[in-house]
Amino acid sequence: MTKEYMFPDDFLWGSSTSGPQSEGIEPGDGKGMSNWDYWYSVEPERFHGQIGPEKTSTFYKNFAQDLDLLVETGHTVFRTSIQWSRLIPQGRGEVNPQAVEFYRQVFQGVRDRGIQLYVNLYHFDLPYALQEEGGWESKEIVWAYEAYAKVCFQLFDDLVDRWITFNEPIVPVECGYLGDYHYPAKVDAKAAVAVGYHTQLASALAVRACHENNPEKKIAIVLNLTPAYAKSQDPEDLKAARIAELFQTKSFLDPSVKGHYPEELVDLMEEYGLTPEVTKEELQIIANHTVDFLGVNYYQPLRVQAPLLEYQDGDLLVPDHFFAPYDMPGKKINPHRGWEIYEQGLYDIALNLRDNYGNLEWLVTENGMGVEGEEVFKDHGRIQDAYRIDFVKGHLKELHRGIEEGSNCKGYMMWTFIDCWSWLNAYKNRYGFVELDYESQERTIKKSGLWFKEVSQANGFLEEE
Repeated sequence: MTKEYMFPDDFLWGSSTSGPQSEGIEPGDGKGMSNWDYWYSVEPERFHGQIGPEKTSTFYKNFAQDLDLLVETGHTVFRTSIQWSRLIPQGRGEVNPQAVEFYRQVFQGVRDRGIQLYVNLYHFDLPYALQEEGGWESKEIVWAYEAYAKVCFQLFDDLVDRWITFNEPIVPVECGYLGDYHYPAKVDAKAAVAVGYHTQLASALAVRACHENNPEKKIAIVLNLTPAYAKSQDPEDLKAARIAELFQTKSFLDPSVKGHYPEELVDLMEEYGLTPEVTKEELQIIANHTVDFLGVNYYQPLRVQAPLLEYQDGDLLVPDHFFAPYDMPGKKINPHRGWEIYEQGLYDIALNLRDNYGNLEWLVTENGMGVEGEEVFKDHGRIQDAYRIDFVKGHLKELHRGIEEGSNCKGYMMWTFIDCWSWLNAYKNRYGFVELDYESQERTIKKSGLWFKEVSQANGFLEEE
């Protein structure tokens, strides 16, 4: 039997990328040093294959060709980001005219091809000059970010369909201040909470600035909403899942959409002496300037159980004191990446937003399958990534189910359109609809890219059930 999975009229199909993962650095381009550029300069051995952010996918040089590939893979929407360190090299003050020209050419090129443009202001990349002042641990950076956002709105609003304040703001908190995968790579729970709060305040200030610049323009935040599933119905496991979701999801989702933090999260911060410096005026800004819609990134679920580590006074506080990861037997897995594949998570997110967050408008802004050693699947010059097609289909079916049940989802974007540089993993895992030969920088559409164009043009797909 054939089942039809058709999506609502005007549903958007596309992909997401980021400036630091795609643009690269060219001699004389005026770009300033970012936190990632600096980290690579002092610890290149931390990066897979010692490949840093200076080359990436050379989008800076090849954007015209790459934008044509968006058309060839059926894009009706495209999300990218502005690099703060490219536009304002020192984080404050002087604007780089070459960056203005570059971004205006790119944005105009997207629009000329009939594709909607969503632009993100921040994707993990901080001008290093501001990192030296304390980075996101310092409240001063909040006002620098607000000024940067205002410059972006003034320079580019005429070309941007919708804006985004931050991508996955919980990730730098977790990886930079509770782990060692983002700079400054230290474990300090109090700093982590301060970084999270300052980011949220900055996001609200950008929402305010966007609406002051253009009251009709919509602006979102992009969150990696990772549902937490308890190992069992044991009260301790259920509590662990609830706290994991408080930390990982609700810490940004609630203030961004509802304008306030969950009481249980606030109480936990107070209990452990982690409360940041907060003013009533700042909390009012967060309350008054919530997002217009939401971007959702989903890759895998978060499976947890009761903590195995007991906190004692004087211990270095870490998330393991609140919940422990649970490796569920028999789970479906991406053997090329090691991540669990759980398509129903997208359906659960859809219903959570419908039932608990006012059914606000949202889009899937990232969903993807990383594959190491993907070149072994090449046949007759094209990567035959049927596994990626199956991955996308499985998630689209669950998304379709959520939409059928009333969730207000308006689009689906894959990560990503061309294999890109990915932080410490560099080019270890490939995610693109388009293969990138790292040495020659040649681009070749994969089987999944051709299939995605068919889905976009049909606004859905048929499946033998």
